[in-house]
Amino acid sequence: MSVFEQLNRVVISHQPTPIEAMPRLSEKLGVNVFIKRDDCTGLAGGGNKTRKLEYLIGEAKSKGADTLITVGGIQSNHARQTAAAAAKFGFDCELVLEDVPGTVKQDYYANGNILLDKLFGAKIHRPELGTDCLEYAYELEKKLIKSGKTPFVIPLGGSSVVGSMGYVRCANEIIKQAKDMSQQFDKILVATGSAGTQAGLLTGLIAHSVNIPVIGICVSQDTETKKDLVEALLIESLNYLDMASGSATGRVITDGAYVGEGYGIHTTQTVEAINLCAQLEGVLLDPVYTGKGMAGLIDYCRSGKIKQGENILFIHTGGSQGLFAYSEIF
Repeated sequence: MSVFEQLNRVVISHQPTPIEAMPRLSEKLGVNVFIKRDDCTGLAGGGNKTRKLEYLIGEAKSKGADTLITVGGIQSNHARQTAAAAAKFGFDCELVLEDVPGTVKQDYYANGNILLDKLFGAKIHRPELGTDCLEYAYELEKKLIKSGKTPFVIPLGGSSVVGSMGYVRCANEIIKQAKDMSQQFDKILVATGSAGTQAGLLTGLIAHSVNIPVIGICVSQDTETKKDLVEALLIESLNYLDMASGSATGRVITDGAYVGEGYGIHTTQTVEAINLCAQLEGVLLDPVYTGKGMAGLIDYCRSGKIKQGENILFIHTGGSQGLFAYSEIF
């Protein structure tokens, strides 16, 4: 892991984030549920993108950038945390945000993450529906270069090989915390979207020869499409750290059964999961990521895919700020 330790990184997040038991939810489901509180990373209300941004900002600084450009949906958690990181480190910030058809709209355009983006001083671009937002971002990059700026483009979700290093670090934390707690985890569940979180976790576990299955509950795309996306980034991450890419074989597990009608569109299972965690544990999930991830966990317990008495670690990737944009579903 010497390559890993030499990477450019800035310190942003509160680490290590705690692992907590969820006793009331565990009693209801008949399994032992623990939660890794990556909603408590600190930046802009917390979330998993903060870990990725530590490495992405490190790379941007090393390249002399003065402007961050990134893409996402209007209620993107990644965009919120990027805007906050830009403010913290003195970058200008350009957010290319696309509408998401099918989402509830009462508070969608003015509350939640979009409100925070504006508070952090980001400039927001709203391309027409159907526009390739990453292509738009690269065109914006060209314009900024011509105007004398030095922009740095961060991909969707911060899920480049550099961004995924944040979750290699998180895997290191989990391994140490499990040892300190004298606790073994049978499975890890995480909502998986742009792939960087799941790929990074797997890279870190593989580096330490830890074989805990990491199940990615898809928040967009089908099982196979997402599996291919995660596996490609996992292989790239292993290569980046001079590790054998063959270690990726058989390690990627994804499940597209809980996507519903699409990204950002809530399901009845999502709403139930959010209500259960709020009312049993005082933990806030979101309708886009963690609500769907927890819906998967709950259904796995009810269907027997997770056996009674198993020890399950759920990665809370944040996003509760988005609840305020979805208030009407509650």
